[in-house]
Amino acid sequence: MKPHSPFLIGAPQRAFPSVVKYLMICLIGLCGFPFFLSSALTQPNIVLVMADDMGYSDLGCYGGEIETPNLDKLARAGVRFTNYYVNNMCWPTRASLLTSLYPKTAMLGGSSTQGFRPGIILLPEALGKTGYKSYMAGKWHLSDPKKPDGPSAPHRRGFDKSYSTYWGTSDFFAPADLNLNGRNMEHEWQGNPDYYYTEAITDYSLQFLKEHAADPASSARPFFLYVAYNAAHWPLHAKPGDIERYKGRFSMGWDKLRRQRHDRMKKLGVVDPDWKLSPRNPKVPAWEDEEHKAWQERRMEVYAAQITCMDRNIGRIMQHLEETGTLENTLFIYQHDNGGCHVEYPPKRTGSWTKPFTTDGKKTPVTPGNLPHIMPGAQSTWQSYGYGWANVSNTPFRLYKQHDHEGGTRSPLIIYWPQGLASSLVGGLSRQVVHVMDLMPTLLEAVGADPSAPAGKLAFEGRSFLPLLQGHTKKWQPQRELYWAHSKGKAARVDGWKLVSENKKPWELYELPEDGTELYDLSNALPQKVDELAKKHAAWSQRTHPVEASP
Repeated sequence: MKPHSPFLIGAPQRAFPSVVKYLMICLIGLCGFPFFLSSALTQPNIVLVMADDMGYSDLGCYGGEIETPNLDKLARAGVRFTNYYVNNMCWPTRASLLTSLYPKTAMLGGSSTQGFRPGIILLPEALGKTGYKSYMAGKWHLSDPKKPDGPSAPHRRGFDKSYSTYWGTSDFFAPADLNLNGRNMEHEWQGNPDYYYTEAITDYSLQFLKEHAADPASSARPFFLYVAYNAAHWPLHAKPGDIERYKGRFSMGWDKLRRQRHDRMKKLGVVDPDWKLSPRNPKVPAWEDEEHKAWQERRMEVYAAQITCMDRNIGRIMQHLEETGTLENTLFIYQHDNGGCHVEYPPKRTGSWTKPFTTDGKKTPVTPGNLPHIMPGAQSTWQSYGYGWANVSNTPFRLYKQHDHEGGTRSPLIIYWPQGLASSLVGGLSRQVVHVMDLMPTLLEAVGADPSAPAGKLAFEGRSFLPLLQGHTKKWQPQRELYWAHSKGKAARVDGWKLVSENKKPWELYELPEDGTELYDLSNALPQKVDELAKKHAAWSQRTHPVEASP
């Protein structure tokens, strides 16, 4: 018998009505989408939350000291994955999530601004064919920011409603390209000192759910809500009260903090206790030698404040689902898009997303860049937290966002699903290797659709791990091949072997089950294995990186 939801007492379960099932079968038969329904199917609501530029160890339930009580609660009632892979930057992970393809296959020009290739179906479009209404709030980053109503905008690609930004970064107090279904919404923050993007994303998420429930045409249908927070992406912008709660918390510095996190992670079981902690980045001094301690502490305080604010807002969504009796029949997913970001931004790093003055009515000059004489946090600054703290976020792994070492591509994955998760998994860990490309086929199979691919479309690169969630591990084939090639990294992961290169340097070779932190390079000892995996990577690249036709 499945354990009762710890969030909800006496929640009604919404069965998939037989008359609706009959109408859906007829409708789907007409549109030609491969689909099946089991006789006892109850289609779950789906909430998928993605955080931005956070490390594997930042959450409390993965070993961090940052306060994330709502996500920790979700983990206790769900399952945490310890070998979940994403791509090494923001838009590539989002492209793979929504298409079950490698990013350069999914996107024209292999970039975030030209839109999706013709013939590709997105997750909300596929779910729509099975009866779902889909909503999106937050960072889109998959179409031209200059064309908010263009063909690859979220409300044009299966989302019934979307409140979103299209650039890769945003001013948290005044997003430069804020849109509601393609209509400019920048008036929301103009002269409004209380506007904060994390809270606005949540406000619209809840508004969409309330409108869904109030509309007779949609209330009988399940929903898919994609919540793509911009936290904790650069810049370091947070509300004063959230920053203040962390004052002094990081005074021990990055060296001691990494060791503390690593110890907690080993106790939690989210890393192999035999894996050694990777060394501090050579560009970062020992904490006792750091010249600007107060400034460095403040950077981490603001970063933590961004995360705790996000967690609080995730709690608002969970509370709404609980109060409306829908949490019990919801499949709730949380993940990151890539690892923590190390980049030290100079004062000249500006763009259309930055502003010369604050928008709170005071018109204070905005000073961009990581300048130690200016404390970050307010809209008048535009800073990041740098190598030292990104190294902490990615504990115990090497490297960061933009790289295909484990620090750039390994993410937490929390899945809560009262109606579908095997009771043996609740509160526990799954060590199976899964990838962000696997989510789309998993969700399609979970709602009763074909998890392979719609007829006539590109075959999915991902595969459904629904059997893992249902406790049927024997139906899951653990051996698989995964590949990466973007920005400063390229890698192949084949049956536990990892071939990886940092920024066009020679290949490195690691045996991940024994050396998950990639400290013992075997490339010189096993040149034949390097050659074998390098050939596989070259063949994959040729297959998945289409060359654009000349105009």
